[in-house]
Amino acid sequence: RRAMMSAWSARGVSAPHRDPHAEPPLHDSPPVVIPATNTPLSSDAASPQVAARPPPLPKAERPKPQLRAKKAALSITPTAVERLRILLHSPTPQLIRIGVRNKGCAGLSYHLEYVDKPAKFDEVVEQDGVKVVIDSKALFSIIGSVMDWKEDSLSSKFAFENPNIKDACGCGESFTVGA
Repeated sequence: RRAMMSAWSARGVSAPHRDPHAEPPLHDSPPVVIPATNTPLSSDAASPQVAARPPPLPKAERPKPQLRAKKAALSITPTAVERLRILLHSPTPQLIRIGVRNKGCAGLSYHLEYVDKPAKFDEVVEQDGVKVVIDSKALFSIIGSVMDWKEDSLSSKFAFENPNIKDACGCGESFTVGA
């Protein structure tokens, strides 16, 4: 300790004031290992050290591709488009939602209802400035169909020409879709 103090004073540095009974401070640095002088160093150890390459930069995220149908899930005839325009210009304009329900002799029947906006997974078909919503559960039963407006002396209704129908009841109110 005295040798250390004299070394400090020789350098012009004043010795730190420490309690002589206090334990020496612990350092966070690891101990230094000095190799014996009689063992030669390997050629790798004697060469200068090179820093490791930095890790590669993260790749920029590509936007998710959006699937777009080449054809609309439903085609609308010009007479049906005109009828839908009349409905949309009513005092309370709403969208028409097309769905299917388990009903009738053959199993399924079309179900039309008014909605304010499409549900989360519904398909929106727009043709000639008119929008129609297809229920997500009915999409595979309706896909490829043609929607038409039919009027006669007894009734007026939307009619569908569906290429997916495998069987229909005699009255035409219900149908079956083949798998």
